[in-house]
Amino acid sequence: MNVSKSDQLILSSLNNQEKLHVESFDYQTVFLSSVKPDPTNARFFPCIFIDDGHAELFTNRKLSKKELVNIYEAEGHVLIGKSCLINCLKHGSSDWNKANHTIESIMELGNNISVSEIIQVPTIYPLENGQYQILTGHRRFFALVYSKGYGSNSQFKIYESKPLLTKVKQFQENASREDLPQYGKLLAFLNALTEIEMVNTARLKTGQKKLTIKETAANLGISMGAFDNYNVLTRYPCVVDAYESGLSASFVKAKKVVLTAEAEYKAKHNKTVLNVTDKREISEEIESRLLGKKSQKTGGKKLRFKPIASPATVKTLLTSNITELETGIDWQNVDWHDHKAVANVMATVIEFLESSEG
Repeated sequence: MNVSKSDQLILSSLNNQEKLHVESFDYQTVFLSSVKPDPTNARFFPCIFIDDGHAELFTNRKLSKKELVNIYEAEGHVLIGKSCLINCLKHGSSDWNKANHTIESIMELGNNISVSEIIQVPTIYPLENGQYQILTGHRRFFALVYSKGYGSNSQFKIYESKPLLTKVKQFQENASREDLPQYGKLLAFLNALTEIEMVNTARLKTGQKKLTIKETAANLGISMGAFDNYNVLTRYPCVVDAYESGLSASFVKAKKVVLTAEAEYKAKHNKTVLNVTDKREISEEIESRLLGKKSQKTGGKKLRFKPIASPATVKTLLTSNITELETGIDWQNVDWHDHKAVANVMATVIEFLESSEG
């Protein structure tokens, strides 16, 4: 059986009874040009860093945007340099719009850094050849480049080696921060849960039990209440998608929408356990409520009647009191709440009228 390197490391740590979240770190000053963003991070966008000389030429209007884009082959990317942030993604696309929103926040943070030091420095870990990978603080790193230039240096929190559970570590360090977008938090939670599942698989292989919910929350660095919030909000992908598309509702409000839609569906269909079809219908309802769309559901079962071949039959139905006709129907005992019974009554009337015409 093939075992991945990450699985091997987790198994080794568990076998040696080592704690999974204890990593040595230090604070050091390093060049920004030696730091690489993490393309799997929720805060990442496709970027190209501008040489300080080119950035100065651009800000002094001695180099045009077109020339800069050509030099760096920047189509489909965001150019970042000292006092430069240029969105070269497809204009008007969803990626372009999301990048614009991020660019505004980076510029604001960069302007703050230029007049006061950054409070919480980004965290990184070493790669090969003197390079480093960002673990947390992508937006802060981009703001440092915008404020100081790609050739400058700054202080970072540097782990001695790559943390065993990088996604869990990212979630731990970012979950409590209020300035992070809600979509980023939900995506970070899902990524962290994937690593927790890797730990659970490894624990079973070593004869241990899976982590309990309480232990999982503790490993993520959040309370049981916060874990429940994240768990409910990521239960349906449509909620995460809604936040990615710009939903600004609070987590408390969105959670209420999810739980209300589930409870109403269970009550309406007398269900305690939901199957795939149930969850799909609930997901559609949640999406319509979160985004303010009108539900496509009519809320009731549709009646289906036998096709009517004769216009004369339609006329009789609309202009006569059919309960007085000799149709053989016991009108007093018709269950008007039973869809099938009503459909059968209608079929009997139509057959009677059409046979009478013959």
